[in-house]
Amino acid sequence: MGMSLADIRIVLVRTSHPGNIGACARAMKNMGLSRLSLVAGADECAPDAIARAAGADDLLVNAEKHTTLESALAGCVLVIGSSARERAIAWPALDPAEAAKQLVTKAEEGAVALVFGAERTGLSNEELDRCQFVVTIPADPAFSSLNLAAAVQVLAYEVYRAANARSPGQASAPPGARLATNTELQNYYEHLERVLVAIEFLDPDNPRKLMRRLTRLYNRAMPDANEINILRGILTEIERQLQKRSDTA
Repeated sequence: MGMSLADIRIVLVRTSHPGNIGACARAMKNMGLSRLSLVAGADECAPDAIARAAGADDLLVNAEKHTTLESALAGCVLVIGSSARERAIAWPALDPAEAAKQLVTKAEEGAVALVFGAERTGLSNEELDRCQFVVTIPADPAFSSLNLAAAVQVLAYEVYRAANARSPGQASAPPGARLATNTELQNYYEHLERVLVAIEFLDPDNPRKLMRRLTRLYNRAMPDANEINILRGILTEIERQLQKRSDTA
């Protein structure tokens, strides 16, 4: 194995059937992945989950449980969401092999996550807002919806292949500022929205998906922590100038 897979999280959001959680754990363990995070879903230690795990029940016992996706993604420098649905506003998209390569590469800089939505509905737009990229598994358009565990298996396999493709002596990317974490990005988006409302560029009663489009733009850029600090500094100065004008009015 060319690198450790310990910093790659598989995040299951609102999984409704415990058996699917167990099957996902089995798929993960087949491919050397061990960090399972669950967000507001079924009981991961139910008998059906244990049975479907088929020996990967240690992943179920050690699974991280969260009430929000935000909590599950804390500290992640890269988040990729799995989705088969077309959206009104397109997310930056990767194929499975490229998504796996990105996850393996960025895992050298910090924790990364591959996120899967509920069986029937997948990830919501609000959940995808927390992802820098979306990955779609190619399938017959006439029957393109994969079972949750099957989707995890396909993408986990690609991650395993990408990790094995990196030889132990392969040089990493040159050291530099770390990528902004998911939490830092979300804090920036909230700050940006607040300022855009304050300067009346954004009408909160008629947003027209502006913030979602801006989120897509910044996600494509993948800013580092220093760049986010600069951007937030600019926003803070705008707020200060607005306050000065208000005080002297």
